[in-house]
Amino acid sequence: MKYKKTLAAVIAFSIAGMNFLPLPALAKDKKNKVIKSQISQTQIDYVNMPWWETFNDEHLNDYLDRAIRNNYDLKIATLRIEQYRQLEKMQLSSELPTVSGGFAPAGLKLPGQTNTSGMWAFPLMVHYEADIFLKNRDKTRAAKKDWEKAKIEERAAFITIASAVGTTYFNIIRADKLIELQKDIIKDRKQIYDLMSERNKAGLTSTADVVRANKAYVSAQADLLDLEKSRSTLLNALAVLIGESPANSESLPRASYEDSYLVKVPDSISSEIIDQRPDYLAAEISVEKAGIDTRAAKKEFLPSINLIGLISFSSSALNTAFNWSNVLGFLGASAMFDLFTGGRKVTNLKLKKNQYEQVLQNYYKTNLTAIQEVNDSLVSLKQDDEKYKTNLDVYKLEQEDFKYSTHKYDEGLISYLDLLQRRENLLTINKLVVSNKLDCNIDYIGLYKATGAKLQ
Repeated sequence: MKYKKTLAAVIAFSIAGMNFLPLPALAKDKKNKVIKSQISQTQIDYVNMPWWETFNDEHLNDYLDRAIRNNYDLKIATLRIEQYRQLEKMQLSSELPTVSGGFAPAGLKLPGQTNTSGMWAFPLMVHYEADIFLKNRDKTRAAKKDWEKAKIEERAAFITIASAVGTTYFNIIRADKLIELQKDIIKDRKQIYDLMSERNKAGLTSTADVVRANKAYVSAQADLLDLEKSRSTLLNALAVLIGESPANSESLPRASYEDSYLVKVPDSISSEIIDQRPDYLAAEISVEKAGIDTRAAKKEFLPSINLIGLISFSSSALNTAFNWSNVLGFLGASAMFDLFTGGRKVTNLKLKKNQYEQVLQNYYKTNLTAIQEVNDSLVSLKQDDEKYKTNLDVYKLEQEDFKYSTHKYDEGLISYLDLLQRRENLLTINKLVVSNKLDCNIDYIGLYKATGAKLQ
């Protein structure tokens, strides 16, 4: 019975032989899954869905929702937050004591003797670095800044993906309409070429005119192929953005050009909106972290104060190992200076100061770049809106002119060839209007991204 109790104690101390570190996150990983099947309201708020709903396009809203849930870049950004959270907890463990326990049997034979003796030992050791200078606390604060920055970068990733979805979607709508108009141009140029050929046979048109008509017809077909290639590429890109296979990208639904929303151009953008941009906030946190890293590098010159405790049950007989009379105890403290490190600490401090200056300069640059991007986006939107209105007026005038040309043709004043050539001009101008209108929508999305999704 006595040996059974002793054996049970041996097994218990053997299990305790591992190092126990305070890492609560590792114990929770099985319960708290990192990959979420449902997105949070915070992630939805990142993209400012009410702003996207102003386009009044259910297909676009659906693609944005699917991208938020399924885009792999966004999943990686979310996983990176968990990565930095665990790193912060790992650093936090350095502020807490470590406990080690185990089982250490030993045998001993002295010189000149034939007999041997054995020793049964069960040591338990506690080590703690007293953080009175807050060196480890500063390192934990720095790790927490990395975690905060990762959360801001996640928001930036959501805004970037949402902008990419919107831009790609409107480029597809543009491609659809341009392909439709290009097919009409090809149809007209085919008729022009056929009429030119008939007139050439009758001796009314030169062969050079026929060749030019054929060249225009073939060129229009080549332009159609380029537009179709561009649309296929855009559809594949949209499929990947929403986390689906490009194999079925051609079947992705979208609104028609006629139903596409025409944006309202804001007169100005408040400069305060720049303070909410993710890159600006991330740069600000980087400055704070660099400052903490520099302070921690200075504290490396201070002594390390360690507390060590040891208790060990030792006996030559296993059944008496846990008697109090066989206990070995030790408690000590130390304050240790590094007398010579080859200049490592000095170099590290200079390095951290240099990195702080770099991060600070990047912060200033980010501020200026943010102002530039907002201004550039607003100017592009205003100019493209003006270009759209101008070309729309030209298109309306061209429509009136074509209407008069149709009357002239009905009255026999011009030929059908002349009418076809003027209709081609109308189609060409219409292509410009289509591109300008969709440019405005894309510029509006660019302004949304430049303002950090805070555009109202």
